[in-house]
Amino acid sequence: MIIFRLIAIVLFFVTAMPVPGFSLSVQKKPVPQQTPSFSLFPELQNKIDPKVFTMALAGYHSLKQQGKVARDGLLTIIDFNRPSVDERMFVIDINRGRLLYSGLVAHGSGSGENYAYSFSNQSGSHQSSLGFYTTGQTYDGRNGYSLRLLGMERGINDNAERRSIVIHGADYVSHDYIRRTGRLGRSQGCPAVSLDSYQEVIDLIKGGSCLFIYHNDVEYTSASSLLNPDIARFQAGYGGQS
Repeated sequence: MIIFRLIAIVLFFVTAMPVPGFSLSVQKKPVPQQTPSFSLFPELQNKIDPKVFTMALAGYHSLKQQGKVARDGLLTIIDFNRPSVDERMFVIDINRGRLLYSGLVAHGSGSGENYAYSFSNQSGSHQSSLGFYTTGQTYDGRNGYSLRLLGMERGINDNAERRSIVIHGADYVSHDYIRRTGRLGRSQGCPAVSLDSYQEVIDLIKGGSCLFIYHNDVEYTSASSLLNPDIARFQAGYGGQS
């Protein structure tokens, strides 16, 4: 018994001693990226529906993995579930947990009056389009300083460029207009913002950031490849794009 114990002790010290020219490296498993909890964003608590925020983050990460988001950590949410008299456009720094901007935003005249309830990807509809976009370049057009939006979802908002769906300033987006009419004015489908803040908003989000236009629309949520991995895999299998 004593001999066996001595052998065990010798073996322990031999295996513990480093061998010259040899190193043992232990590979650590990569830590999966965690989606930030809504509770980490105190400035959003009374402004954004947690469900909408979670959906927006899911689409943001999908686009980022596809290399379609050039500006890391910047996410804009437009919540068309809310009436036009409410602030419903939010720009968020998700890396720092900060709300950078919140304000009024108009929907298309074909989508509804105070509430938006109808959406389209078709030219001439004057309706807003739901889903995920990335922001493009700025230009000066008939509505002044404007920001191009690039629709990222086929069949849902991929006609945005053809329809000239852009962010621009409008005089019908103001609290004074709400006092006079009971709602905001409406665009031809563009998410128009206040003349007091449109330049600030455009400069804040231009150049490849992610923008999500939301409504509790069953047709959209069931068709979005960015929110439904099964649809994304099907489209990829047939050479489609999200």
